[in-house]
Amino acid sequence: MTDEHWQARAAALWQAFDSYAPEAFVAAMEDLAAECPNDPVALFEVGGAHDSTGRTAEAIGYYRRALEAGLDGSRRRQAMIQMASSMRETRGAAEALELLEAEAERGSDEYDDAIAMCRALTLAKLGRDREGLSVALLALAPHLPRYGRSTVAYAKGLVE
Repeated sequence: MTDEHWQARAAALWQAFDSYAPEAFVAAMEDLAAECPNDPVALFEVGGAHDSTGRTAEAIGYYRRALEAGLDGSRRRQAMIQMASSMRETRGAAEALELLEAEAERGSDEYDDAIAMCRALTLAKLGRDREGLSVALLALAPHLPRYGRSTVAYAKGLVE
């Protein structure tokens, strides 16, 4: 089971990401995760290491295992976003969209905009550019100092 010390070491490894060659970073994260086999947080971090070094297909399996092992809280939401993003790029944009839409329905938190961004890119990957643009504009609208209401109207008009 990961503890605060382990998580601090993982965070330090991520801080040093740019000083590693991709293979060395993955190996270092796998070594760290080996200290707590089958721990959901460790599996998530290994998935992220694979994802961040261009091994998106490998990352999907780690994300799935982390979720099956009981990953919870904000990391669970991050794993869903990252797994869907990897799926979009490797083999399953349609499945990725289903995961993202289900995740959006689960509730709301600080990752809502990240889900919207990933949904927009996934819709575009599926050739549904207008829907993707609509999703992106709807996510952007609340952050605009002005024109939010008109942005929402334009976004809805794209798909009506």
